[in-house]
Amino acid sequence: QVQLVESGGGLVQAGGSLRLSCAASGRILSINTMGWYRQTPGGQRELVAGITSGGSTNYADSVKGRFTISRDNAKNSVSLQMNSLKPEDTAVYYCNTNVKYVRGGGIFTGNYWGQGTQVTVSS
Repeated sequence: QVQLVESGGGLVQAGGSLRLSCAASGRILSINTMGWYRQTPGGQRELVAGITSGGSTNYADSVKGRFTISRDNAKNSVSLQMNSLKPEDTAVYYCNTNVKYVRGGGIFTGNYWGQGTQVTVSS
């Protein structure tokens, strides 16, 4: 099995910064894309930023220039540096990844989500 553990959410004033981190654990062979999504109450889960194993990144238009995604392949982790935060960034943020892993005598691939971390930006 694979687990994703997130950390770093919290309450911050508008204009402030937060850094989210997510680490994957398990008998992992490789990780393809890693990403961060967010969801507001009653809203759909939306992609915030993604990064491939080669380091190519993509961002939602609403966060370009403010958020930076990075990953550490040796630690199977991904981070999201969020600067110049706005009240509209308030949401639960989820880490997501596609993983190739070992279980029993076989090799499997799967898509996994973190437990979610609350980010609240006050005006």
